[in-house]
Amino acid sequence: MPQVTRSLATVGPDWVQSLTVHGFTVVNEVLSPSQVSSLIDSLAAVDRSSVRRREGETYAIRDLFRACPGIAALARGPEVHQLVAPVLGAEAFPVRGILFDKVPEANWSVGWHQDRTIGVKRRVDVPGFEGWSEKEGIPHVQPPAELMARLLTVRIHLDPCDASNGALRVIPGSHRTGRLSPEERHRWLRDTPAVTCSSPAGAALLMRPLLLHASSPGSSPAHRRVIHLDFAAEQLPDGLQWDAVEPA
Repeated sequence: MPQVTRSLATVGPDWVQSLTVHGFTVVNEVLSPSQVSSLIDSLAAVDRSSVRRREGETYAIRDLFRACPGIAALARGPEVHQLVAPVLGAEAFPVRGILFDKVPEANWSVGWHQDRTIGVKRRVDVPGFEGWSEKEGIPHVQPPAELMARLLTVRIHLDPCDASNGALRVIPGSHRTGRLSPEERHRWLRDTPAVTCSSPAGAALLMRPLLLHASSPGSSPAHRRVIHLDFAAEQLPDGLQWDAVEPA
């Protein structure tokens, strides 16, 4: 299957349908070159205590909204809202922000997986929410698959991204059957060709979190800065709260 790519001018029912069927789509020209440059400058100014480094190079910032107010503003801004609203509705809101980067000093890989956890303000034991963990001081939990299936991920690319610097690879359609067992995952990987989600700087990859995805080390690693934003359109039950920055 070819990569499904759109521009902002084509955002509409067919674009949403592509996301529904395949679990992902790439939208070009979401941010201008000047906006990309401004975000890179903002990230460079983030306090060192907020970042994860390898050999002196930043490769991840997990609590991105608090670490970089510019990213919190981006997540609630019109450029991203026009991507999220046709899928989740106008009342959708950001619930998580992470920076991922790949450079020669941190040319990491991630095996095939589904995103299955959410961040919350504090632990509250609620039926159906299990597998508690803590990441960078933030409680995380696996919600019911039905809730996870209703979330949307928007990955904003600050650098050109292709196979040479470790672009994300996905298995189209694998988001439609909930959490996959190891056997089900094997069948998807055996029977469905992977797609490499190449994109220029300023583009966004939209995907459902339960879509099988992976990332290989880059063969010619350079910066591959990606702002990973998760969105929801519903509050959590029984006292659980999203770990998200409140609107100003």
